[in-house]
Amino acid sequence: MVKNLEPYYEDSNEMLNRYVNLPGRRSFLKNSIYCATGTLLMGSNLLSFGCKTSMPFTNKDLPRHILLRSGWQVENIGDIAHTPAMLALIEKYIPNTKVTFWPFYDYLPDNEVAMLNKRFPALQIVQGKLDVEGKASNPELGAAIASADLLLHNSGPATIAWADLANFKKMTGKPFGIFGVSYGLYGTPETATLSDAAFVYFRDSVSLQKAKEAGVAAAVTGLSPDAAFAIDVLDDTKAAKFLKENGLADKKFLCCIPKHRSTPVWLHTHKNRPFDAAKNARNEAMKEHDHQPMREAIIQIARTTELKILICHEDETQMPIGKEWILDKLPQDVKPKVVWLNRPWLTDEAVSIYKRSAGLFSNEMHSPIMCIAHGIPAIVCRWEEQSSKGIMWKDIGLSDWLFDFDNEEEIKGFVPAVMEMAKNPKLANTKAAAAKKLVESRLAKSMQQVESSSRSAKK
Repeated sequence: MVKNLEPYYEDSNEMLNRYVNLPGRRSFLKNSIYCATGTLLMGSNLLSFGCKTSMPFTNKDLPRHILLRSGWQVENIGDIAHTPAMLALIEKYIPNTKVTFWPFYDYLPDNEVAMLNKRFPALQIVQGKLDVEGKASNPELGAAIASADLLLHNSGPATIAWADLANFKKMTGKPFGIFGVSYGLYGTPETATLSDAAFVYFRDSVSLQKAKEAGVAAAVTGLSPDAAFAIDVLDDTKAAKFLKENGLADKKFLCCIPKHRSTPVWLHTHKNRPFDAAKNARNEAMKEHDHQPMREAIIQIARTTELKILICHEDETQMPIGKEWILDKLPQDVKPKVVWLNRPWLTDEAVSIYKRSAGLFSNEMHSPIMCIAHGIPAIVCRWEEQSSKGIMWKDIGLSDWLFDFDNEEEIKGFVPAVMEMAKNPKLANTKAAAAKKLVESRLAKSMQQVESSSRSAKK
């Protein structure tokens, strides 16, 4: 029988009001993560790095070990954000816990490893796969699985690593949990596995309802925000340099992000996917429809305010369309107030830049999440090719900042909403701060369940 099935938000504004006046978060004494040595497996090379300790564990207080299955894409700073954000949540709510990051893809870029190592020096990273019988492809992964008290599946578009979860429990008898996912995407055969979880939290109310109707019956089933709402990695030095070089002053610019209807994953170097002619044709057919409102917002901002615009990207394939679909089509008098980010960037630099902005309007999802994580206003546009993840904005009381671009009536309200955000920053910041507080309160509750499940294997 399903326990603790949280109802999805029937009235987001009521839920928002309920959480707006909650007391501030408890002060948090940061504890170093205890370990003797951190190990990082990259291909055939095994690297070691030291880590700090707080106080030794006694025999009665053995450290817990969480194996984190995460890292769905390396080409997207939003997907990359899931991992350091969940590590930050574990650090805050389950201090003195050993964590091993098990990336979904074999390839993990050096700059991502450096970012994680800088923020979480005790982190262990192990790569490899499980075969159909559940056997690990290398001894390091096998050891991590054997010693883990909990296998935690991080936030994502679906329970992508469902087979690994099932094998983990079959091999070890230990629990697994799923944190902040959407449900029903890509035809993922995840339902039976979800029902066997110690807990499963969905990141949007549509997914929760779909899972309930499909018969998902985990021990604990509920709603929790995407882990990326806890992102705190920063690269202030790199961000400050970029902003200075491009004449972007703090709180004097807005960010915007374009997007294909469907991400052209055939352009992702490390995926080796075949060209999809149907998706490419749809992208081309909808590019004007989906980006003309964004250009109109930029034009009005440039002509009626002192703000500048930074065209940036979440997925590396969005870099060229920022120029071709937006910048190149702007009037000549507007272009001097617009900056195009024409190079790859990493999550830490992006967060540092978002924090200095006056807000974001985006056809992507996770950059807005990273903004709200730091109290920065963010408007989201979505369409049918995306999952139900955009409904998160309704779930956290930001319905006025969510636009369905398959609904022509909703599109009419997009430019006015962007202009209101630009011209009334005090109100926009208050709204973002209220959503941030609501998110934090819900993350605290769901992390209590992660803590409890990670402890169960020690009993």
